Amino acid sequence: MTDTSTDTTYRVTADELRQFIERYERLEAEKKDIADQQKEVMAEAKGRGYDTKVMRKVIALRKRDSDDIAEEEAVLEMYKQALGMS
Repeated sequence: MTDTSTDTTYRVTADELRQFIERYERLEAEKKDIADQQKEVMAEAKGRGYDTKVMRKVIALRKRDSDDIAEEEAVLEMYKQALGMS
């Protein structure tokens, strides 16, 4: 004789697990679509003559705190001076 409460629990857990996996898979597909769109934007910018490497650096900088950027730039300048690069 099987325990119906265990069967029910297993079935509910399996359904919930399937839902999590399917949600994750949908998000993965959306992430791929977004990445493809980002590549298209960069290809278009490159086609218009923009330096996409520099654009990516600007995008990364825009995500950071201005104080962190200033500190990093000050240290970079100090290192460049120490090496006679400025």
